[in-house]
Amino acid sequence: MKNTTDIENVIEIISENYSQLTLDCKIDLKNSSKLLSLDKLSIIVNDGQLADKMYFIVSGCVRAFYLKDDKEITDWFAFEGDFITSINSFYQNVSSKHNIELLEPTTFLEITREAIFTLTDKHHCFERLGRIAVTKTMLQLQERIVSLQFETAHQKYENLIHMRPDIVQRVPLTYIASHLGITLETLSRIRNPKNRI
Repeated sequence: MKNTTDIENVIEIISENYSQLTLDCKIDLKNSSKLLSLDKLSIIVNDGQLADKMYFIVSGCVRAFYLKDDKEITDWFAFEGDFITSINSFYQNVSSKHNIELLEPTTFLEITREAIFTLTDKHHCFERLGRIAVTKTMLQLQERIVSLQFETAHQKYENLIHMRPDIVQRVPLTYIASHLGITLETLSRIRNPKNRI
């Protein structure tokens, strides 16, 4: 595995996993982004804030949540190799309805909206990378909508574990239950067949 404390290696990971970037594009991306490490529970986007940065997660785990009636609703997780931002805020230039919180000590590449638009205009390969990243997110969102509408609580949990076998070790069960749209009690019953009625 590459040394991920070096910004050039992180850019290579993005190039290999999303879309091959030219040397010129890699140089421009390096010069217009920052590699940051923050502690667990740090908030990188606040509700009401303009989200003008995109984050590529190098290591760690992140959740997006919003508040409804003073209750936190977790609706997205991101892990190593994922991009995350408050999508509506980032692309529509409006205040974020989400908070984005680090669930583990996390290292990520931070790129401003202005830099992304400049790189997209200048480099066809970066434009392709953006299209692939957005398509991946849209497909995940479509799967999530179908899951919430048509699957039982047990099916939702099984599918989540199939996609992310390590999620229970990395994410508190309260957030997993919220993400699945079920109560913590229901999640406990699903995880422990002895407790099922």
